Amino acid sequence: MKRWIPNSLTVLRFLLVPVFLYYVFVSVDPQRVSVALLVFVIASFTDYLDGMLARRLNVVSDFGKIMDPLADKLLVLSALAGLCWLPPFYISKLVFFIILFRELLITILRELYHRKGIVVAADVFGKVKTVMQMTGIIAAFALWVFMAEIPSYIHLAVDIWFAIVAVVTLASGINYIKVIFKRN
Repeated sequence: MKRWIPNSLTVLRFLLVPVFLYYVFVSVDPQRVSVALLVFVIASFTDYLDGMLARRLNVVSDFGKIMDPLADKLLVLSALAGLCWLPPFYISKLVFFIILFRELLITILRELYHRKGIVVAADVFGKVKTVMQMTGIIAAFALWVFMAEIPSYIHLAVDIWFAIVAVVTLASGINYIKVIFKRN
């Protein structure tokens, strides 16, 4: 039974993405951003928990190696879309497209190599990228929830944070490509 827990948490994260999207983009509930933040935090925690449990229970699987990063990508891109296209932040859409491009490229490469029987799990650099993305998103959504008006210096700090995240995301993608080509 224990061996299914990490993958079940990954599936749960997939299921939470449309719930998150609903509250960010569709709901008219006055607490919609608070609910979206809660859903994102829960989904982010399942990411930490499934990885930790997979290692602790020694049940690392090919499904987890492929689907866990994919669930993270969907969750992060969903949240970034909200931060880019909705007030109060309107983060540069370039950040969104840089991260989208990197994630699509790495997902395609990961799938191509998986078909060849080569599974390349996320490395430390990729994990740092994910933590930075999720931390920034949680902070931005928390500001959105708890501040009636966002001062310009906070806007600037959020913009700078996500610019750094975009650079780290690109660097982790380059690192991933280097790892793949070293295996060939």
